Amino acid sequence: MNARVKYRIGKSTGFKALTITLAFACVLPLLAILAFIVKAGITKINWNFFTNIPKPVGEIGGGIANALLGSLIIVSIASLIAIPVGVLGGIYLSENRKSKLAYWAGLSLDVLQGIPSIVIGIVAYFWMVKPFGGFSAISGSVALAIMMLPVIVRSTEETLKLLPDTLREAAFALGMPFHRVIMKVIVPCGISGIISGVILAVARVAGETAPLLFTAFGNPYLSTSLVKPMQSLPLLIFNYATSPYNDWHDLAWGASLILLAWVLLLNIVTKITTRKWKVQL
Repeated sequence: MNARVKYRIGKSTGFKALTITLAFACVLPLLAILAFIVKAGITKINWNFFTNIPKPVGEIGGGIANALLGSLIIVSIASLIAIPVGVLGGIYLSENRKSKLAYWAGLSLDVLQGIPSIVIGIVAYFWMVKPFGGFSAISGSVALAIMMLPVIVRSTEETLKLLPDTLREAAFALGMPFHRVIMKVIVPCGISGIISGVILAVARVAGETAPLLFTAFGNPYLSTSLVKPMQSLPLLIFNYATSPYNDWHDLAWGASLILLAWVLLLNIVTKITTRKWKVQL
């Protein structure tokens, strides 16, 4: 083995070691954050933690039932708003790639995706809160739905672009109209990729605090009214972590662990769904 071959092997080995080191450096902060939150929050979680609302200052105990229910309601309504619009928008962009409307719509989505969440919260405040005279859960859902749209549209568009044109051609050759080709052939073939985009969008907004500060605002009580302020996990964590009371700090750590587990679960489901869809292709 001559010197040149040894040099190339050493260079390849060094580059591989550098890649592994940098990959580990990316994973290490995440593991440190996970370990710290689990250590701080696991001891605070029990049955009462899930079934009770926060107690007043000075009383022992309390839970996050209002925040859990509020997050579920707000995110669910945001999904009901964003998913149909996002999927239909993604279908349009994938089927009309060369039209001017598709170009400007895609550009608008890219800009919307880069807008800070707090700016979206301010816009939702002037659109929903001020005209209707108060904070509400529905205004928070609208703000989160706006944030979900770019992710759902783009994931749907890119998923459907990967499907072979022969699927459309075969369906058209059988005499199927355009809307049936889309709904019966194209969308079912790409459903796994579309679902993964939806789950990713939900995970994206599940931990957002800034938009909800201007819209849902928070509520110390258990509320299901969509036209009144409503608590959520990110709001509870923000308010209680910045308070001077140790009991509230404990609730914030426990809520942080629950929110982190929720987001991790959604991301894992997204990865599994995406992998299965790629295998099917």
